[in-house]
Amino acid sequence: MNLTGFICFWLFLALVASISFLKARKIRLNTTAAYFMGNRTLGFWMVGFSLFLTNLSCNQFVGENEFVYVNDMTVMAWGMSSILAMLVVAEFFLPIYLKMGAVTTPDYLGHRFGPRLKKLVSLIFLISYLVTLIPTILYGSAVALNGIFHIDEALGIPYFPAIWLLVVMVGVIGCCYTVIGGFKAITVSDLVQGAGLLAGGIALIWYSLRYLGGGDAVHGIQTILGSKKEHLNAIGSAQDPIPFSTLFTGMFLINLYYWGMEQYIMQQALAAKSLSQGQKGMSLAAVGKLISPLLLNVPGLIAVHLYPNITNTATVFPRLVGDVLPPVMTGFIAAIIFGAAISTFNAGLNSSGTLFIMNLYKPWRKEAKDRELVKAARIFQISICAVAMCFSPFIFYFDGGFYHYIQKISSFFSVPVFTVMIVGFLTKRVSEKAALIGLVFFIVTYTLSQFAIEVPMHYLHVVAILFVVTIVLILGISRWMPRHEPYSTPHLAVVDLKPWRHRHYFFFLLIVLMAGAFLLFSKAGIAD
Repeated sequence: MNLTGFICFWLFLALVASISFLKARKIRLNTTAAYFMGNRTLGFWMVGFSLFLTNLSCNQFVGENEFVYVNDMTVMAWGMSSILAMLVVAEFFLPIYLKMGAVTTPDYLGHRFGPRLKKLVSLIFLISYLVTLIPTILYGSAVALNGIFHIDEALGIPYFPAIWLLVVMVGVIGCCYTVIGGFKAITVSDLVQGAGLLAGGIALIWYSLRYLGGGDAVHGIQTILGSKKEHLNAIGSAQDPIPFSTLFTGMFLINLYYWGMEQYIMQQALAAKSLSQGQKGMSLAAVGKLISPLLLNVPGLIAVHLYPNITNTATVFPRLVGDVLPPVMTGFIAAIIFGAAISTFNAGLNSSGTLFIMNLYKPWRKEAKDRELVKAARIFQISICAVAMCFSPFIFYFDGGFYHYIQKISSFFSVPVFTVMIVGFLTKRVSEKAALIGLVFFIVTYTLSQFAIEVPMHYLHVVAILFVVTIVLILGISRWMPRHEPYSTPHLAVVDLKPWRHRHYFFFLLIVLMAGAFLLFSKAGIAD
């Protein structure tokens, strides 16, 4: 074990935790607004860093670099194309949520369609977080940390018990942030971790290029650009795992859902002190997506040249970190990766509590006061954390395609929910019955297309086709069973709704830079 790096790892975590709890101690966590939303006091720096860090997890550090090593840069499409989705959300979705004073994204469904759909979607979110989000974060964190510090070898125990030990460690630390510090402590830690991530990403690339170039970073760059250039291509063909055409079909829909309707993501923006601060924060997160390949993709490119015959490709990223960095920096990078995982874990745990208390428990216990709701939230969060820690290590026994599988099955519920919400945004007469039928239709037909009927088409294209078909179905049913009164968004805002004055100039610049990134990693750029 790298003892120096391990000590530095804990020192950095202790520093972040100290800053977070000191900054958050001024907020009394005896109300749901304080516990779940930090009293809606977030400025754009906290919103932006929280969104960016919440989006990152060890699964991405490990999985995306492995994808680049095995295939090419086409996996970059998920992050880059999300920039456009984030700008659409900032311009159109966020103002609607803030105008109605939403605490959860299903709140909109409750206002627009009715309580049944709101409860159903809340349950879907909770099941998704418990089955996929929280366990995979715990497992991915454990795999990455063991790959960097070799805990199994240091303690002289088998790999599986070491993973279980690390899963418990990650779960306990993350749960403490959420249950003791509340939403404010989470966002403060994201701000500190985000600054560290930027510095650490630049340092990792610098040391990696020097290592590849025999002490000369420029020579390392020349090595990457001079051979194995097929790995530099981000424009996928129809035969690639991620064809470029999917950017304009299912991938865009999933990104719109993720950044505009996924509760654990959107809650960061809903806690902004104003619409302007929320829009600035989302734009700042989009800047983070532009530079995220420094940690998520470029290390995989470097590993292609350093480890041409590696057998366990899942170890590409942790092996690179352990080989090229000095001990102190190894601990720093490990802490940053761990912090990104904790950020996503905390957001998932906090959002789970928000959904359960505000959309399920509170309607059942109408007379419950804030103290009871906060106490119930803490008990619920500790419970689901314990459950996730128990079965998370068994992900070890899934096939090697587990992470791709998780990404694929997310479409079972994400795009159906997105479809219903888009119909709600764009129409005034669609009824709750029509929306429920459309939601069930999408889920059932997509399930059949992936497991019962062989469809000779990429699953993201299937998602896009079903999106259109379901909208037509919902609109058709609504002509037969329309809403009695046209819907209008209630004005229940608790923050200033004045938009960011210069947002359109910044949005345009971000789109140009996004297109430039694709051009750079193409045959018209450095991949030729």
